[in-house]
Amino acid sequence: MARAEEARSATREALADDIDPAAIRWFDPVTRPIERATDLGSVQVIKHGDLFLMTDPFGDVHVDSRGLGLYDGDTRLLSCSQLRVNGARPVLLQGTAGGNFRATIQLTNPSIDRNIQAKVSPLDDLAGRKVGIARDRMLSLEGLEERIMVENYAEHPETIAIELELGIDGADIFEVRGRVRDRRGTLHPAAVLPARATFRYDGLDGRRRSTHLRFSGPADEIEPLEALRDGSESGAWLRLRWTWPLAPGQRRELRWVVWATLTDVANAGDSPAELFPEAPRIDEGEPSGAYNAWTRSTAEVDTDHELFNLTVSRSIADLRLLINETPGESERYLAAGVPWFSTLFGRDSLISSLQMVPFRPQLGVETLTVLAARQATELDEWRDAGPGKILHELRVGEMAATKELPHSPYYGSVDATPLWLVLLGEVYDWTGDRELVDRLWPNALAALDWIDRYGDRDGDGFVEYERRTDHGLLNQGWKDSSDAIRDRHGREAHPPIALAEVQGYVFDAKRRMAGLARVRGEQALAERLEQDAEQLRERFEAAFWVEDQGYYAMALDRDKRPADAIASNAGHCLWSGIVAPARARKVATRLMSPSMFSGWGVRTYAADQPGYNPLGYHTGTVWPHDTSLIADGLKRYGFDEESNRLVGDILEAAQRFPAFRLPELFCGFAREDNPDPVPYPVACSPQAWAAGAPFLFLKTMLGLRAHADRNELELWHPHLPGWVNKVTLRNLQVGEGAVDLLFHSWRGTTSAEVLRKVGDVDVTIRL
Repeated sequence: MARAEEARSATREALADDIDPAAIRWFDPVTRPIERATDLGSVQVIKHGDLFLMTDPFGDVHVDSRGLGLYDGDTRLLSCSQLRVNGARPVLLQGTAGGNFRATIQLTNPSIDRNIQAKVSPLDDLAGRKVGIARDRMLSLEGLEERIMVENYAEHPETIAIELELGIDGADIFEVRGRVRDRRGTLHPAAVLPARATFRYDGLDGRRRSTHLRFSGPADEIEPLEALRDGSESGAWLRLRWTWPLAPGQRRELRWVVWATLTDVANAGDSPAELFPEAPRIDEGEPSGAYNAWTRSTAEVDTDHELFNLTVSRSIADLRLLINETPGESERYLAAGVPWFSTLFGRDSLISSLQMVPFRPQLGVETLTVLAARQATELDEWRDAGPGKILHELRVGEMAATKELPHSPYYGSVDATPLWLVLLGEVYDWTGDRELVDRLWPNALAALDWIDRYGDRDGDGFVEYERRTDHGLLNQGWKDSSDAIRDRHGREAHPPIALAEVQGYVFDAKRRMAGLARVRGEQALAERLEQDAEQLRERFEAAFWVEDQGYYAMALDRDKRPADAIASNAGHCLWSGIVAPARARKVATRLMSPSMFSGWGVRTYAADQPGYNPLGYHTGTVWPHDTSLIADGLKRYGFDEESNRLVGDILEAAQRFPAFRLPELFCGFAREDNPDPVPYPVACSPQAWAAGAPFLFLKTMLGLRAHADRNELELWHPHLPGWVNKVTLRNLQVGEGAVDLLFHSWRGTTSAEVLRKVGDVDVTIRL
């Protein structure tokens, strides 16, 4: 590593020696208010590591794009990147949908036919499009590379002008999402050479964020973009133009690389070596190797339903796409979603890992480890932290560093701590990894202590939340929008609030930790935790059941009154097992009623009550992860048909979205009124727990339950729905062993066969 750094330093010095400072051109910045992202529309996303690029289908990032751009470390590195050919926008032919780290877009020219007046048919327009234009872009951990390839298919020579409009705003992602700042940092003049450009933004946190570009050939013309827009503010700085004469059949290519550097403002300078560092090598082998390794080490799923297979394949790729890893650092984690949540989220990473444990237990180990490393150790009101608490959200951008936001990290999540314990128990069930349990046991004890000492704010035996400053989240469960928790009249609940599902998570966590305590020989602790869980179940039934509705309240408010709107929260209670068996049928019936079940999935909030909105973030939309947990809960209580119906309908919804990708959420309009699920305008896509949903659906249908400590895989009531007759799982790991399984449905009965077994694993079927 030292020799490599010495070589890079020598190269930078050589480059600097070749640059005449007098040759550098400077272009003053033009600033404008950051446009708030209100509707992403149709976008293309590629991501690798911490970098992600979001463009329109043409591959462009418009000046007023309201969210599109190249991002790294919560900062927008490029806020304008537009391609023009002969001064016009090309015609889109095809763009790869759902790309991972690479995307290709095929375009053509609007028309170059010289005989416009002679046209007699609309088809002549197509005949006039004789320039092929391809944009091939790829991300690595180091940066972005794009190749723009132009080929002349005309029978005569053509002169083609390639134009790139480029610029930055240095915006923190919270600014893009709509947060208004009292003041911003400083945008410096752009430093430009014929084949190089550097944009610089000095943040209020004392850090300089530089965006560097290097082109494969010098531009013929470079001009400030704002001068061509009648003096209007543009936010972008440069237009670069390359003019190529192309003979018939000739092809030319422009390559450009974008990467970023981060330095302290106090140490930053304007020398050629600092302005124009050596460009990184964007190596396709690094990201493609990472994807291949990910796929090989994840259990393989194959069914006789090809569209379901495509959904599963898309989900596997999306989960790898969402892995964040910084060059030079060994730590990596599953980000929540692109674009708004491409960072570590406690709840999202935990639920996604829980969905994936049977198919990729390594993900659970990584999630447990990275969150344990950031477990709170002290009270901190600004960040809503308390000893033993698991974080909600980690941000590394300018606004977090300047304490304009408490996200460094922020701990305002009431459910991440019990969910961390649930994941630890589930990972042990599948891996039997005592070393992991022993290593994380101090963290587990601290989490249990937080639940009892800090989570239960008033000593009533329930875990509640209330933000400690005005900067924190008002609601701190997974439904964290400000209007999410209501009573049957549509009135919003006031904190401290005890959520129904959180009590279920705590119940499950204490039972699982009791089991691990017994594994460790701590019998007294195990008995106390089991007693705590049973007492919580009794208190929950008494306080949350609403008799006249035959359903559980969403929550209890500050006066212990039920927030008794009908909502999906009770489905999570089925998932955790806290629901009394005698009441499970009523819960299942209500969840599957027309007011809750849209035909595509379970709504977050029933449609027949005040406050319902099919476009409300948590007041009527459908979230795939929510439905996946509910389906698993229904199966837990023996409602196989209802569970399979949810699985089938939401997977059918996936087939109506581009690339078979389930988004974060979609609107709650009834299926009978809409032949396709209605997209939510600013949903994250891809999104981790949406990508994890198909795997929890598989676990649910097949009844996968592992007991690695006794080398057993239990298949509990495996039941395939009518739309799939065969499912094959390969390399399903249980402890040190692995199995290949074939599930087959015949006349309503599902059978299972062991195709291959490695190591000591017993497979038990319980019908």
